[in-house]
Amino acid sequence: MNKTTLETRYRIGILGCGWLGLPLSEFFIAQGLEVKGSTPSPDKLQALQEKGIKSFHINLDPSLNSDYNSDFFDTDVLIINFPPKRRDDILDWHTQQIESLVSAIRKSKIDKIIFISSTSVYAEVNGEVSELNEETPAKNSGKALRIAEELLLEEPSFRTTIIRFGGLIGYDRKPGRFFAGKKNLKNGDVPVNLIHRDDCIGIINHVITNNIWGETFNACCPEHPRRKDFYKAAAEAHHFEIPEFLSNKDEFKIVNCDKLIKSGYSFLYQNPVDCLIV
Repeated sequence: MNKTTLETRYRIGILGCGWLGLPLSEFFIAQGLEVKGSTPSPDKLQALQEKGIKSFHINLDPSLNSDYNSDFFDTDVLIINFPPKRRDDILDWHTQQIESLVSAIRKSKIDKIIFISSTSVYAEVNGEVSELNEETPAKNSGKALRIAEELLLEEPSFRTTIIRFGGLIGYDRKPGRFFAGKKNLKNGDVPVNLIHRDDCIGIINHVITNNIWGETFNACCPEHPRRKDFYKAAAEAHHFEIPEFLSNKDEFKIVNCDKLIKSGYSFLYQNPVDCLIV
């Protein structure tokens, strides 16, 4: 069973209060916890305050903004939740962002970090991948995340747990519209690696409440329907035009989440098809 409560004196810092970070903040606030959240946009600070979040302007461009308030880093756990930016120099840029962030964390008392990563760190091996796979991914975004993970895991001043989420779905992210009405789409037989936002929040909470530090976890629905079957079901669920896929399977991967399940986490959604109406 998933443990769900923390002592109310616990303080959570969330660097990046976007599509996942904002509801994650609200989840912890509902438990009576103090939450500090950041945004790179000063004009969004008031909106975070109105949600009960202690808001801070934190911008990594790629260095940390010189006027940042160090009180943001006065927390028990810091959740780093921002993806690499899409830019030609993504490897250097994202590495500098993480290095600047680590430098600031060293000056604080934080000793527990959760880094939100992605299954894009894995190469398409035409088979199953676990946390032990080290093949280099093709995309620079995945390479950038690999470098970031290593920098955080190797830092001796704090303990980091990495969570590699699959494709994020749920609520306003309705995958049925992605390919609605399109024809001759490739890779219809490729398995999908997806996860609902409610499970993302549950997994982050599971790591914190059970003090699971210094680990790396894959996190996506344990079942992996074929791409053509999932997106057909997704289109039907939200009344989009049904897409048509070719029955081929080029490069792919199946993300194994057994390690997370063995740690005691019980998925809310075993199959991404079950997420479609949520």
